[in-house]
Amino acid sequence: MNILHMDLGADSYDIVIERGALQKADEYLELDRKVLVVTDGGVPKEYARTVAAMAKDGVIVTVSQGEDSKSIAQFSAILSRMLKEGFSRRDAVVAVGGGVVGDLAGFVAASYMRGVDFYNIPTTVLSQVDSSIGGKTAVNLDGIKNIVGAFYQPKKVLVDLDLLKTLDSRLVSEGLAEALKMGLTSDAELFELFDKGNINENMDEIITRSLMIKKNVVEQDEKEQGLRKILNFGHTIGHGIEAHEERHGLYHGECVAIGMVPMVSDDLRPRLIKILESLRLPTAVDLKADEIYEAMTHDKKGEGDQVTVITVSEPGEYEMKKVRFKELYPKIQMIGI
Repeated sequence: MNILHMDLGADSYDIVIERGALQKADEYLELDRKVLVVTDGGVPKEYARTVAAMAKDGVIVTVSQGEDSKSIAQFSAILSRMLKEGFSRRDAVVAVGGGVVGDLAGFVAASYMRGVDFYNIPTTVLSQVDSSIGGKTAVNLDGIKNIVGAFYQPKKVLVDLDLLKTLDSRLVSEGLAEALKMGLTSDAELFELFDKGNINENMDEIITRSLMIKKNVVEQDEKEQGLRKILNFGHTIGHGIEAHEERHGLYHGECVAIGMVPMVSDDLRPRLIKILESLRLPTAVDLKADEIYEAMTHDKKGEGDQVTVITVSEPGEYEMKKVRFKELYPKIQMIGI
């Protein structure tokens, strides 16, 4: 077992990294109350049932798998269910799922009665290494990802690597793209684990090192005023690709993987592409550069005609700078058609 402490003053919490943690969730979480467990159809049913059975009064809500569930309509429906079930300000919401479930359930918890306790039990590599901590909660609106939401920290996060055993290899790889992102910007040794190809035997270390990086960044910049923007490495162009999800069918981590390719130095790019290919992650997309560019300029992180971008020259070394969107067009051409 490894416990990382997120030091955010009154909003501090522990991140428990332990195989088998789900089976004793009641030892870590305060479940002696009414608990709403939010999960999705792709998560094994027994995960949510295990948590609900430990609660004094457990209510399970299962949403459809996929990004479409991060909608205002689904957000409203869950709030209505909580109201109907008589949830009070003393009760809690637990997310049992991947990033979509965590974002949605967290925003529900932040909003119901101006905030109830929220716990996160991530069940994918992507959510375990990244989205389960840091307090970003949100839903999508009019095709724009995460445009409506709030910073709302969980009370505790349980990272149980045994929950990854049911994931198919594509989902594992898309999550590893986010861990690779962390290594590129902040941890050369983490990057080396990927470069050497020792993935499966080092999964515990990869997830723990990734969480430590994000923890340290969030502690210094909780509301993304500066340093936390390094976590967006690969995301600016990645979100431009992701906006066309209905056409290419790529997952979030796959879009981030492609988005990282143009943002590293010419010397580093071949090494990155080799790693992405070994993970069966895409390095380009069958979209016109103009289509990616148009979607990218609508990304919420833009500031007028400018955006803050992260570039990496060597593993563990990054540069953060503001550029005009049009300066990114040649980079988009590297991964589009």
